[in-house]
Amino acid sequence: MLRSDTLFGKRESNTPNPPSNTGSSPALSTTSSAGFHAKPAPSTSSNFNNPSASQAPAPSTNEVGSKLIVGPNIKLKGVEITDCDTLVVEGFVEATMDSRVIQISKDGSFKGSAGIDIAEIHGTFDGELTVRQKLVIYASGKVSGKIRYGNVVIEEGGQLMGDVQVGTATPTKGLSVAKSI
Repeated sequence: MLRSDTLFGKRESNTPNPPSNTGSSPALSTTSSAGFHAKPAPSTSSNFNNPSASQAPAPSTNEVGSKLIVGPNIKLKGVEITDCDTLVVEGFVEATMDSRVIQISKDGSFKGSAGIDIAEIHGTFDGELTVRQKLVIYASGKVSGKIRYGNVVIEEGGQLMGDVQVGTATPTKGLSVAKSI
């Protein structure tokens, strides 16, 4: 079992080892004296290679794949973010990215261009945003710039301004336009 107080070589000599968790209930996360949180790895079972046979509920969009979290008071500027399934912005990001999901917290801010499947905006987005599936702007959210979206949900108080158009940049096959006579 991983002990968080041994992480990075920090260990208090007068602290006895906690008993190992032999029961069927999951272990709680622990905090070391350095303030790091360690969570136990998910248990492996005979269904490890067959996710459909698992009894656990399907993971939500923010639990799948690679995830980058830009924490509060962090500024990330002038980058291209690639191979990131979910970007969580709690600080400030100035970047170009193409991803599956972006989540901007109430105090978070993103400036730049992004191609996203699903965007959940509690904070601010300024720039060029293409949302292929669903754009959700919460009451505290402010989105401005060149915005393209498949579907949009705006909570009362949410703001959407700029060059806003329904539909993504790439046309869908099989769509036809009716002529008016």
